Amino acid sequence: MNKVRSDLYKEAGVDIDLASSLLKKLKPKFKKAMRKEMLTQIGGFGGLFQINIKKYKNPVLVSSIDGVGTKILVALMMNKYSNIGMDIVNHCINDIAVQGAEPIYFMDYIGIGKLKDHLYEDVLSGIIEACKNANCALLGGETAEMPGVYQDEFDLVGVITGIVEKDKIITGERIKVGYAAIGISSNGLHTNGYSLARKILFEQLRYTPFDEFKELGESIGDALLKPHLSYLPAIKAAIKHKLNLDGIAHITGGGLYDNVPRILPEKVGVQFQTGILPIPPIFKMIIEGGNISKEEAYRVFNMGIGMVWFLPNNEAEEAIKICKKTGFNAAKIGEVIKGNKNVIID
Repeated sequence: MNKVRSDLYKEAGVDIDLASSLLKKLKPKFKKAMRKEMLTQIGGFGGLFQINIKKYKNPVLVSSIDGVGTKILVALMMNKYSNIGMDIVNHCINDIAVQGAEPIYFMDYIGIGKLKDHLYEDVLSGIIEACKNANCALLGGETAEMPGVYQDEFDLVGVITGIVEKDKIITGERIKVGYAAIGISSNGLHTNGYSLARKILFEQLRYTPFDEFKELGESIGDALLKPHLSYLPAIKAAIKHKLNLDGIAHITGGGLYDNVPRILPEKVGVQFQTGILPIPPIFKMIIEGGNISKEEAYRVFNMGIGMVWFLPNNEAEEAIKICKKTGFNAAKIGEVIKGNKNVIID
């Protein structure tokens, strides 16, 4: 008796039926991440989103794409996946929020060797939760089983679209000498530096992700899997209070050294002071264990600073208050000086 084509495909490593059943199981959760502008449900060939043009005068769409990198390998070691679902959404939100954009819809891509229900549900549940928190529609996505390309691992990518009035785009071009640099705390590595962190912690020091340390107050794995924070609430509050928030840098791969210059105008630089905001203990463990220099540490990792705001010095105190009211620790960590897009870290 001949096997049907789907059974042969399953033997080759791709289970179409499992993918369909898992998607159907998750459909009730998708309602949490919907907006009224959505014209289609999850599962179509394309997602439709109707922009309310009456709400805007001169709207500009802002888009970004990113992945969570090798943090996925820590999630696999721990068998915990919901946090990386939140990671990919929050990372993408921050990347467009720095330009003043409101996130309106998000789409995900999962490439995997063999689909697993627990993994799939947890990742999407994290994505849904983060989208709901940001009032960002989960418009659609794609899950591709590719045995032979992936083994036990998988990849997670997100694409986000936001909208901002053209005359309210935050570009950094108005940053001037004397401006304050306000740092907003991170809760850990966010989504960058994991290749080096894993090499030091798990290969050189031979720790396991389940090892617990008093200074961490949790296991190494849990410290590494803390979800990337979304700073959208603080940015929205600052804009609402009409602060002159003239530049924002999201501190991701490249740290302060590479991300801050991306928004600086010509003829200015920034001088930062360390030790003002607390450095999460996981960084100290990695740096001491790997004998990493200060310069490399501040280029590979965020070192406890997830975002930097630039605004007139007389507004620094108000900016810090707004950050704290929206749940973030913040402090003045530097100032803008004469330079050539250079970053100095004391």
